[in-house]
Amino acid sequence: MDYRALGLKAGLEIHQQLDTKEKLFCGCPTTLRETKDSNFEFMRYLRPTQSEMGVVDRAALEEIKIIKKYIYKAYDTTCLVENDEEPPRELNQEALDYALMIACMLNMNIVDELYAMRKIVIDGSNTSGFQRTGLVATDGFLDSKGGRVGIGVLCLEEEAAQKIEDRGDSVIYSLDRLGIPLVEIGTAPDIVSPEHAREVAEQLGMILRSTGRVKRGIGTIRQDINISIAEGARVEIKGVQELSLIEAIVEREVMRQVNLLEIKRELSSKTQTSVSDKIIDVTPVFAGTSSKVIQKALKGGVVYAVNLPGFAGLAGREIQPGRRLGTEFSDRAKKSGVGGIFHTDELPNYGITPDEVAALRKAVGAQDGDCAVMVADAKEKAQGALEAVIVRAREALVCIPEETRRALPDGNSAYMRPLPGAARMYPETDVPPVAITEERLLRIKLPELIEERKVRYITQFSLNEELANQISRSGNFVLFENIMEQVPGASATSVVRTLETILNELEKEGVAVNNIEDEHLISLFKLQSEGRIPNEAIGDVLKTIAKKPEITLEEAARSLGVGVKTGELEAAIDKLIESRMDFIREKGINSVGPLMGVVMKEFRGKVSGQEISRLLKERIERKLGA
Repeated sequence: MDYRALGLKAGLEIHQQLDTKEKLFCGCPTTLRETKDSNFEFMRYLRPTQSEMGVVDRAALEEIKIIKKYIYKAYDTTCLVENDEEPPRELNQEALDYALMIACMLNMNIVDELYAMRKIVIDGSNTSGFQRTGLVATDGFLDSKGGRVGIGVLCLEEEAAQKIEDRGDSVIYSLDRLGIPLVEIGTAPDIVSPEHAREVAEQLGMILRSTGRVKRGIGTIRQDINISIAEGARVEIKGVQELSLIEAIVEREVMRQVNLLEIKRELSSKTQTSVSDKIIDVTPVFAGTSSKVIQKALKGGVVYAVNLPGFAGLAGREIQPGRRLGTEFSDRAKKSGVGGIFHTDELPNYGITPDEVAALRKAVGAQDGDCAVMVADAKEKAQGALEAVIVRAREALVCIPEETRRALPDGNSAYMRPLPGAARMYPETDVPPVAITEERLLRIKLPELIEERKVRYITQFSLNEELANQISRSGNFVLFENIMEQVPGASATSVVRTLETILNELEKEGVAVNNIEDEHLISLFKLQSEGRIPNEAIGDVLKTIAKKPEITLEEAARSLGVGVKTGELEAAIDKLIESRMDFIREKGINSVGPLMGVVMKEFRGKVSGQEISRLLKERIERKLGA
């Protein structure tokens, strides 16, 4: 596709959790918990209210088509603030400092004073019915290969609760995640292609990781993408977890809007395309049906239908791979609690016969070129579902609707709700504003970027590019630098492999690597630099420390038979040299290699080959020089 000709505009919203000790508005830890550890639960019902402007947000209205019960799992690490039974405390200053650092790295204009606001959210993801957020900075930029991209806003806000299970009429959330500080970064709509969108997302991710102050792992960063084309509409696609999906998301949303515009043009060319409000009870048509789907619904339910003039062949038209206009109708209908819809572009099917299709079309007055849509469910749900279908069909006649959609794993998207409006925001009265002074900003030290760090590691520590790239992007880079500073003789390659590979392998084996402290690792590499712990023994020594963190590294090594008594290695080498002097005189210093193999047979796993080589060379040179 020619994206510039189509007038593609896209912008990113990045939500990144900050790696703070405490949550944004209370002193609870930012540790995630297993739901089995929940020590009590409670429930809420949420409803929309008018904002201070006297308007109810349209997205909030969409969420209450079905009244749901929200159940919350609480823990001994959550408090009354998460439960919405106690006012929030003052804003976490550590989190604010991290947000200010990121704003500076993005060349942004920082506000003089941060005010907390309430953003209405009634999907149950917050016990209070709103999310607290504060504007930190505006009008920044980053430079990309595709051109300069504006950074419109950076906000500091609280993370939502994690959804555990959706039972239809009730939803279970876990409160461990609720309140973790995060930054929301919104770019200007300066992104001009799918490839450009991925490049900008990667660059923002690199900047965030460079701070060393953000959480890592699945769910700690999420990308939302706002996409529009010249004749289309702004659509927000939420919850893109994988960078690899970003290009597909943009490509397929553009495809969707192009195909919807073509459908609109075809509908406009037809003489009769207005959609009536009339919903018809067609339950008698299916009184003797053999369709198991319909039979199940008719146990206490009804079959309702509407006629969509001019929509024949269009409801079944593919607009994204595997998704059709009829799928869009179905997405809207599901907000009323139904399982889906049937339309005559896909019938007969699902056990519905040609005679039943003909009777359905007659009952709703469908002519050639018309499409009948029906729903089988409880009366109230079926009514609400078809009302939503009528709204979506009318939109197809005149526009592409502005929507919030959720990303699907294949790069497609599905309807969630209308785009929210300004009416969802109002001031938070329980949190005092925070002045951001020039003195505070001057105290912020900007971190080294990951790419710069990688180049330095290659030069300073003689790491190869693969290992330098691995550790420079890792959250362990600070520990790596501490080890290299405190242990001048440490092998940088061995340190990286231990931090990035051995510890991960031990964790997969179920070893309690959390018991291994930084001081243990520093001691480990001190002993290794002295030749007292060989590379092949590192994993076993660390495993022993994880089981018995109260003992020292030396004690752990001795318990495994690693290391030798003072003088034992030297004595063995001296004895070997005396017995091989003819060979040594013939080969000279080149005899070190063959003799190492002899010594290693006895001391492998107890002392490093580096130490054996050093002692052999030292003793042989001394003997030959005598």
